[in-house]
Amino acid sequence: MLAFSLSFLGFGAIGNWSERRVMDFSSLRATLDSKSYDKVADVCDNLMLQVAADGIAYQDDWPYAIHLLAHFYVHDINSARFLWKSIPSSIKESQPEVTAVWKICQKLWLRDYGGVHEAIRGFDWSQDVQGLVAAFSELYTKEMFQLLLSAYSTISIKDTALFLGMNEDDATNYVLQQGWTVDPASQMLIVKKQPVVTEQKLDHSKLQRLTEYVFHLEH
Repeated sequence: MLAFSLSFLGFGAIGNWSERRVMDFSSLRATLDSKSYDKVADVCDNLMLQVAADGIAYQDDWPYAIHLLAHFYVHDINSARFLWKSIPSSIKESQPEVTAVWKICQKLWLRDYGGVHEAIRGFDWSQDVQGLVAAFSELYTKEMFQLLLSAYSTISIKDTALFLGMNEDDATNYVLQQGWTVDPASQMLIVKKQPVVTEQKLDHSKLQRLTEYVFHLEH
């Protein structure tokens, strides 16, 4: 089970917690423990509105890294950007994990596919954040694979590894398991297109979110 630090729960570390109004993160903890990562952003947003309405000074103890990552997970780049702008400079300077999460977002905007994976691997994430980071990494890899499916008929092993954030051997094995093949002459990967399912209902809200996400990556 995910264990939150005392300061994360709002008690602080200087011994005067009894004089402070404690924030209740039980709903967030339950959402993370159940791995309902697509709901984390809404839970964080609602909690932030609640504590702000209650007049609680929440900034020092707020789980900004989780909140930002949760917006990335549901492709809500605008909300992530606005949240980042609202974070006090003192928090950005004193909490390297928050700036490490923001680096992921910067790589997303730059369409630096390999850089996204490097930013994920390049920080020693805390226990509180590890699960969500791993889930986002897995989701991003799957989305990059879908991008390759839609955009390429053949692609080099090197480029495939870059998109998927893997070494060349692992990337090759990954796509071969998905039915791709290797051209023995050119050593290029031949993409296996997925059959079009015409009877499947189109989720317009999901399509709109994906379109907005791709738009932000391209601008």
